[in-house]
Amino acid sequence: MEVQEIVKLAINALEDVKGKNIVSLDTSKLTSLFSHLIVATGDSNRQVKALANNVAVDLKAAGVELVGTEGHESGEWVLVDAGDVVIHVMLPAVRDYYDIEALWGGQKPSFVPVGGRPWDATAE
Repeated sequence: MEVQEIVKLAINALEDVKGKNIVSLDTSKLTSLFSHLIVATGDSNRQVKALANNVAVDLKAAGVELVGTEGHESGEWVLVDAGDVVIHVMLPAVRDYYDIEALWGGQKPSFVPVGGRPWDATAE
């Protein structure tokens, strides 16, 4: 399966469970480890786990072999490794703290505490 197909499946799976601020970054020119990075936010530990689980289930159903998943225990940051595509699902404060979009050259969404205006991020 092509990378863009995996990206589309992952984003659809995140959208199905109401993932927020989904950012998709092409990292193919930055590293040989993977070619695409997807970052999404969940409102609670339960939603973060559900988002990551939905991605894993949908990718497996489409025949994508997963390298692994990590972080289900706490649900603050769950990573789904699909080889060429790596998906990070995080709570808002965790996402803001680690700022992985900036590390990989993407536009960092600005975090605003509860009651503020929503994040401002552009998905590719």
